[in-house]
Amino acid sequence: MKIYNSLTDKKEEFVPINPGKVTMYVCGPTVYNYVHIGNMRPVITFDMVYNYFKYLGYEVTYASNFTDVNPKIIAAAKELGITEREVADKFIKAYMDDLSSYNCSKIDYRPRVIEHMEDIFNFIKALIAKDMAYVVDGDVYFRVSKIKDYGILSKQNVEELISGARVEIDDKKEDPLDFALWRKTTEGEQFESPWGVGIPGWHTECVVMINSLFGSKIDIHGGGVDLKFPHHENEIAQSMALNNTHLANYWLHNGHINVDGEKMSKSLGNFILAKDFIKMHSANVIKIAMFKTHYRLPLNFTDEVFNEAQVIDEKIANVLKQANVVIQLNNLEVGKVKTDEKINAIMDEDFNTPNLITYLLDLVKDLNNALRKNETIEELYDRIVLINQILGLKYDLLVMSEEDKELYKKWLEYRSNKDFINADKLREILMNKGIL
Repeated sequence: MKIYNSLTDKKEEFVPINPGKVTMYVCGPTVYNYVHIGNMRPVITFDMVYNYFKYLGYEVTYASNFTDVNPKIIAAAKELGITEREVADKFIKAYMDDLSSYNCSKIDYRPRVIEHMEDIFNFIKALIAKDMAYVVDGDVYFRVSKIKDYGILSKQNVEELISGARVEIDDKKEDPLDFALWRKTTEGEQFESPWGVGIPGWHTECVVMINSLFGSKIDIHGGGVDLKFPHHENEIAQSMALNNTHLANYWLHNGHINVDGEKMSKSLGNFILAKDFIKMHSANVIKIAMFKTHYRLPLNFTDEVFNEAQVIDEKIANVLKQANVVIQLNNLEVGKVKTDEKINAIMDEDFNTPNLITYLLDLVKDLNNALRKNETIEELYDRIVLINQILGLKYDLLVMSEEDKELYKKWLEYRSNKDFINADKLREILMNKGIL
């Protein structure tokens, strides 16, 4: 299995730290507002990665955090006239509702910053003790100059970063590239620390939670491409300083979403909230639209993209509906096929979902043909179900009662005898029940 590693900028053979096990962490939302559909791309992407590893038989431990301590939350609390905790709780609930609407998997850990404050203190203390961080007037900064390969992930040159003003200017810092591990605050939610009252720096929170949950190194760290710099770069710097590791063996980044060729973002105002987007398109259609483009590439949202995804979704739904009836009427045994070499060959090349959907459509066509010719369908059905599970596509198939089965058999009998009047009457009943 080969995965494209952003750290090395090449596809690499996946070798887990512990055989048969995968540890994975994906940066979650800062909970000060509702998430937009662009924020859902990493969620849906890494849900697929999680599902595929489980399909392969790995024991997967997956964590994705909530940044629930942040200046944006303080600002939102002021604006809404509620406390920071109420803001965080409100938008965590909204986010979890979104995940449910989009049929995303339940994962192992969803850590919150507020639960790891003591771990953050200990982490920063350790960096200060190693002279990798320094305290200035209640703030704590990380010494970037001590990290030899700073810029390794984002492929940024240190001099270019400074000259290009890609850094936060602060007169307190020894070096323009240094970033805050702890910030003194005078308003909003504050926490008592060894360096005074304040809040943790964003770049510190994730690396601390990874260290707390998994230890000094994990298999996979994921997120959107916009997090490469400075967030993920700064996570790596801290991990190198304290543990002499790049924190993860494989760094995976999904491309961003474009609207009419322009990146979707809150700052540009060209976004659609995830909770509103799901009212326009089903979860299946949204996922198919995303997976038709490889996860590392930018995805341009157009009506054409979603119209095509809608057609694909209907094809899958229709053939599964027909097959489901045949399976129940004939008491066919399904679920025997647990793996498919073609699925593996496709997905082992850096999660090639566009090719997987092409294969899925081939199977749909073959299953339709098999149903028409009254041929064996179990294996084709199973392979389609396996792909749906990997992609997170959900189809609610009717469980037929004995009465339903008798009605269906009677309908077939009327059709066979060319009694179209009675056949049409039963057809309407079966359609109303969702069987046809």
